[in-house]
Amino acid sequence: MTNKLSIVKQGGFALFAMLLVAGSMIYSNAAQAHQIKAAITTVLFNPRTENIEVMHRFNMHDAEHAVKVLFEKNADIIDDKATQQAFADYVGKHFALLNIEDESLPLTQVGFEVEGKHFWVYQETDQPPALEGLKIRHDALRDLWPSQVNTINVEGNGPLKTLTFTDNVTLLEVGFNVSHH
Repeated sequence: MTNKLSIVKQGGFALFAMLLVAGSMIYSNAAQAHQIKAAITTVLFNPRTENIEVMHRFNMHDAEHAVKVLFEKNADIIDDKATQQAFADYVGKHFALLNIEDESLPLTQVGFEVEGKHFWVYQETDQPPALEGLKIRHDALRDLWPSQVNTINVEGNGPLKTLTFTDNVTLLEVGFNVSHH
């Protein structure tokens, strides 16, 4: 025969076990969510300067891990300007804008900065007249992490256009209505 105290103990253990499982699931989901590798880039057609401005935003956590793999295990992207410059150069080599005829638009590095939880890399190029579209390559960090997702927002030349680099996608294209220039 089971007494009331035994039932309460069993119920308490069941509740504890259920909370433990739920807590483990929450921790597991949080750990998996943190492992999502993603960067956002804005390609902005600036009518004032007549330049195409490119702004890459990387999560600082991802950039910290990347520089330790790309350069050396003691690389410090937070405080070391040389590491920051090396990472900005790496991004520049892994990003390209081409016109519809596959001619590269030469990008100039404008700068980089640490801003809170993000590392920014800035580039620009002259805006060609009557640009019908762009082909874009953005494989920064995808050589390290194949699951890296690089999203690009193209603004200032017609409606906002969003491109997403995932899986084996290496080149994406966006078209423009030339009259928007």
